[in-house]
Amino acid sequence: MGTNTLAFAQGQATADPLPDGPDREVIEAVRSGDNRRAVALCARLHGAALGRLCMAMVGSQAEAQELAQEALLAAHDAFPSYRGDGTVRAFLFGIARRVCSRHVEMRSRRDTKLRLVHDVGRDRADASDLLAAQQRASRARGALDRLRPTEREAVLLRFQSDLSFREVASACGVDEATARKRVSRAIARLRETLGDL
Repeated sequence: MGTNTLAFAQGQATADPLPDGPDREVIEAVRSGDNRRAVALCARLHGAALGRLCMAMVGSQAEAQELAQEALLAAHDAFPSYRGDGTVRAFLFGIARRVCSRHVEMRSRRDTKLRLVHDVGRDRADASDLLAAQQRASRARGALDRLRPTEREAVLLRFQSDLSFREVASACGVDEATARKRVSRAIARLRETLGDL
């Protein structure tokens, strides 16, 4: 990023009033140029939700943890360009969405199948329950995999990450109406594919 662009982005961010709420400290840190503190605050405030989004997108806990960390590192580098157009949460989730999408694309090129890992109680002795849960999880992951990537991302951001439609739109780089349409189409396709899961 050029010096003029950075100065403009910082000047723009400084001109806007600070929002109330948990992201206030993050934005203060970004505006003061303390990106390390901003990332630490983001990890504390949004780390768990970021990890859940990554888990929903990639299906592996170990990979999700790495990708959530990668997203936070990418946020550190991207903070100078943050203009405060949306919430910090939407900004982070947009970065995580791109990091996870790139990872899934690379993994699919290696012909690796995604699997959703469900937490089935370890105290269950009945193997048929475990098998049924794994089959439902496999069907759900398969149905998600058959969605268009833009629709899958939108529905995961909306329901797995509990973002508002405005935040989904910001994270996906589209307007709110488009985000609503993507989620609506995704739900309709999931209902067609899964029926009663």
